[in-house]
Amino acid sequence: MTKKIEFFYDYGSPNCYLAWTQLPGLCTRYGAGLVYKPILLGGIFKAVGNETPVNVEPKGKWMFEDIVRYAKHYDVAFEMNPHFIFNSLSAMRGAVWAQSEGCIESYNRAMFEAAWVNGRNLGDADELRNIVSDVGLDATAFAGAIQSTEVKQALIDETNISVDKGVFGAPTMFVDGVMHFGQDRLPWIERALSDG
Repeated sequence: MTKKIEFFYDYGSPNCYLAWTQLPGLCTRYGAGLVYKPILLGGIFKAVGNETPVNVEPKGKWMFEDIVRYAKHYDVAFEMNPHFIFNSLSAMRGAVWAQSEGCIESYNRAMFEAAWVNGRNLGDADELRNIVSDVGLDATAFAGAIQSTEVKQALIDETNISVDKGVFGAPTMFVDGVMHFGQDRLPWIERALSDG
């Protein structure tokens, strides 16, 4: 039976970006499936009483230094977003829409690279529509969908499901029902995929 990685993520997290750069390659290497689970990190924090590490100044400083080290280790581009912390709600609703439209891979690439390579503001409605349009997706359909009751509720539902599964932050990945939190847990994910 083909193994799968469930990937719970939010574009507002640079660690989610780093995980996203590595997970497709892992899946290709081990013949695994990658299941995208867009969630709202702020909703998870509120539900479980967690908060962003950047609220603790020394921890936030260390975290971004560590992210730069990991980006070099993975040999991927990374730039601190000047708009961080930006509101990712509309972008995450857009991920729900992109899944329903069958274009989640191109949408994920557009959003993650816009945020963590090109320093664009995903919290700005006009900028968000421009990013969507730049990659050839229908910005008008996107703008309408993220205001729809169905898409709003789907993101709420996915976030609540993640909390019920024990998720307290992002990125969080599940393999064979086992939770792995943080992009630095990728070696454990690889081990889970390689175990027959």
